[in-house]
Amino acid sequence: MQALVLEGIGQPVTLQEVPTPQPGPGQVQVQLHAAALNHRDVWIQKGQYAGLKFPIILGSDGAGIISALGEGVDANLLGQPVLINPGHHWGNNSAAQGRDFQILGLPQDGTFAEFVCVDAGQVRAKPAHLSFEQAAALPLGGVTAYRAAFTRAGLQPGERVLISGVGGGVALLALQMAVASGAEVWVTSGSEEKIARAVGLGAKGGISYKADKWPATLTRQAGGGFEVIIDSAAGPGFNDLLDAAAPGGRIVFYGATHGDIPMVAARKIFWKQLSVLGSTMGTAQDFTSMVSLFEQHAIVPVLDETFALAEGQQALHRMDEGLQFGKLVLRIKD
Repeated sequence: MQALVLEGIGQPVTLQEVPTPQPGPGQVQVQLHAAALNHRDVWIQKGQYAGLKFPIILGSDGAGIISALGEGVDANLLGQPVLINPGHHWGNNSAAQGRDFQILGLPQDGTFAEFVCVDAGQVRAKPAHLSFEQAAALPLGGVTAYRAAFTRAGLQPGERVLISGVGGGVALLALQMAVASGAEVWVTSGSEEKIARAVGLGAKGGISYKADKWPATLTRQAGGGFEVIIDSAAGPGFNDLLDAAAPGGRIVFYGATHGDIPMVAARKIFWKQLSVLGSTMGTAQDFTSMVSLFEQHAIVPVLDETFALAEGQQALHRMDEGLQFGKLVLRIKD
């Protein structure tokens, strides 16, 4: 089969002929029609990720048709259109992943290929209202956003929620799910264009996080602080989120693209009775609930640009630039 292979840190991914994987007991082989990029792929390419091994086929997100079955797998799955849950071996504790937890695309070869093999329990039926490209945009970002917003922060209809850094895949999926669930959504971004596009997707409004004293301005516009704040940046700007939070609010962060949080204003946390929560990926139940929410409300994820498989390095470069609004997708099979 053809696959995009990363040979080492800092190397471009290259299209190569590699052996087609065959399903083992309890596994299915998926003929991929589309795969989507995540920042994880860029970080692995740069060597900024734990457990590196090379050569590796990147890619955590994928959708396609089940093309072969391993021993013990239900024969009715053959030929079914599916999307893949990229989280493997979460463990028995729903509160946090276990030591054996893995994400597809490292250490196991991922979805930037014509075929991939995964455990049969990792596939879910593709929502009928989505194309393969749209379905491929859901898995990693969707389960991360769902767990952060609903499982961890407990977002309820009617609550005021702030989503930072809108434009990235997880943030946009969180926006779409929060709007569909009846929350009042506000956003931040460094781009006024991205804020305007978020409003077009149902956000009430937003503000640039580069603006001076933006929490005070935004809470005035919104009519109060935010019961839930969903963040992926952390870093020095985290204290701004403490100012934007309503008393008793919940701040959940699923990433730290701006680094660790220096000099937290602890008095704001205890005086405002805030809850600060961490979140990573999600359980199998989180994944199922996320897919069901997209089906129930016929939500269509936002795609930024679609590339051919051979153009994978161009797609990775665009993700690294950080200019995208929505998911970057590789079309593998028409």
